[in-house]
Amino acid sequence: MQKVFNGTIISLKMQKTAVVQIKRKAPHPLYKKLLNKSKNFKADTGDLVLNLGDKVKIAEVKPISKGKKFRVLEVIK
Repeated sequence: MQKVFNGTIISLKMQKTAVVQIKRKAPHPLYKKLLNKSKNFKADTGDLVLNLGDKVKIAEVKPISKGKKFRVLEVIK
């Protein structure tokens, strides 16, 4: 099963790589209050033209490098 996430581009300082931040809400283990959690993933951009703040859809692929295991599928906004 392939993991697909929607996130926001927060960095474009590497060649053919974007850092995408995924935000989600998860309950606290004891108190059950919803907390905002976020995680950053490095994603391969290929030939797409991207800008900071773009909303993108990323999907898990076989490892491209040590830290890059996702690929940008499309720009949502």
